[in-house]
Amino acid sequence: MTAGAGGFSRRIRVRLQPRASKNELKGWKEDPGSGEQVLQARVTAPPVDGKANQALIALLAKEFKTPKTRIRIIQGESARDKVVELAESDRDGHRP
Repeated sequence: MTAGAGGFSRRIRVRLQPRASKNELKGWKEDPGSGEQVLQARVTAPPVDGKANQALIALLAKEFKTPKTRIRIIQGESARDKVVELAESDRDGHRP
């Protein structure tokens, strides 16, 4: 977790499979190369014009019960492996 001027944020690694049969989070797997945990995500949207990324953000927003505007892809916009930042509440529980 990192602290910024507007509160706290969490970064997670995601492996995205576009054009799947349904939108779902498959769970966490360990990356054999780095040993880090990676969230496996599947979306029905194609990887065209950012549609798969938009579907991923919508799926994460629903799962983590946070507005889509508080989720952003900070690395891997055009790759399957991504780093996503989830902005969270500040210490008092207030959103900036």
